[in-house]
Amino acid sequence: MWKSLVSIFRVPDLRRKVLYTLLFVAIFRVGAHIPTPFVNPEKLASFWQQQSAAGQGIFSMVDMFTGGAFSQMTVLALGIMPYISASIILQLLMVVWPRLEKIAKEGEAGQKKITQYTRYGSVILAAFQSLGLGMLMLQQGWTTIPDNRTLFLFTTMVAMTTGTTFLMWLGERITERGIGTGFR
Repeated sequence: MWKSLVSIFRVPDLRRKVLYTLLFVAIFRVGAHIPTPFVNPEKLASFWQQQSAAGQGIFSMVDMFTGGAFSQMTVLALGIMPYISASIILQLLMVVWPRLEKIAKEGEAGQKKITQYTRYGSVILAAFQSLGLGMLMLQQGWTTIPDNRTLFLFTTMVAMTTGTTFLMWLGERITERGIGTGFR
């Protein structure tokens, strides 16, 4: 097994791809620690302690998919889930909307168009989901600026939507330069 791992680094192209992928994973891990502005970490930690004591698993599962970013409410709290949801929605729409199905069958140009629609849908879903998380955080009192709801909601929406968009970009870089197909 160790010989196989060592041989990976002997092939220049494969070595470069592995190093790029590791770099992109490291960038993601750093991003998973950048907090969303105006979130009170003490109140958030208290909530997570209550959830673990009560045995509530749904939030823990979401947190697992985001690499721990959800429990800390970082800018990457949504993860790549809006992209996955938008992709599923678009696949279902292709079945019921003949125009989308026709676009998908146009070869490479059609696939690029569908990918573009998926990206737009991801940004829209991320904006709605981050707005919902912002409302939840306001309701639970996890904000450091409870008097300025609009600023908190706007900042949360922009930060988390940007985080999801950054993850989409990072996934595309992994597809181009790394090992595998990023998030597809």
